[in-house]
Amino acid sequence: MAFDTKLLVPLIFAGFALLEILTRRFFQHQRGTARDVWIEAIGTPVFILITVPAIFFTAPVLMNWVFPGSENAWAGLPWWGMLAILLVGDDMTQYWWHRASHSNPWLYSFHRAHHSGNYMSIRIAYRNAIAYYIFMPGLWIAAVLVHLGFGPVYAIYLLVKMTVIFGAHSAIRWDEPLYKIKWLSPVMWVVERTISTPATHFAHHGMHKDDGVTHYKGNYGNLLFFWDVLFGTAHITRRYPEDYGIENLEDRSAGGELAWPLIRK
Repeated sequence: MAFDTKLLVPLIFAGFALLEILTRRFFQHQRGTARDVWIEAIGTPVFILITVPAIFFTAPVLMNWVFPGSENAWAGLPWWGMLAILLVGDDMTQYWWHRASHSNPWLYSFHRAHHSGNYMSIRIAYRNAIAYYIFMPGLWIAAVLVHLGFGPVYAIYLLVKMTVIFGAHSAIRWDEPLYKIKWLSPVMWVVERTISTPATHFAHHGMHKDDGVTHYKGNYGNLLFFWDVLFGTAHITRRYPEDYGIENLEDRSAGGELAWPLIRK
């Protein structure tokens, strides 16, 4: 079950990409550059085909070495207990890793590729330095939890989480028409405080902090925007920035963003 469900994640990614292609929002000819293509064409496959499999292979090996016989040790937990542990162990720790990456200049070098594109698109969903994901605590915790028996629950959790994340990055602003339906306003009030939406996450990617919408020192949530609400970093406007990218920061080469700290120029 876990394996089959994981196969749906790239299909959902492809679905968003197809929608962007059909609506002429994928290739970003006006805002994108060859540098952006290199970052995304290298970084995304490396993350999917190398980093994630390496972590999910290494974590169980380490667990069996430190705790022999630990495989499926927590498989008897109820599904809701596993879900709660995943939300804290994976999604909340990703919130704090993301927040730390915007608070510490050295850590930001791992993450700046995610913001250096001047557009929003499904293309940037996995756009980070390679080391950003290698050191992400949530990925390692998730791999350990799968080893402990969370596989079936994690598969469904991952499917939901990645659908939300893809939707929050995609140029297909699915929430925009829903804000215009008056009777849905109370529902959207709950939705935008629970999960990441295009409006809240686009604000995180905005370029100009004085535009009234941009909030790149907040709105860090990935699956749950609730973490931003809980920890005081939420900014909700139901609007979208006009410009995206990094304000007042020097340019860096594609290699310098992908391979930091090995390449620093």
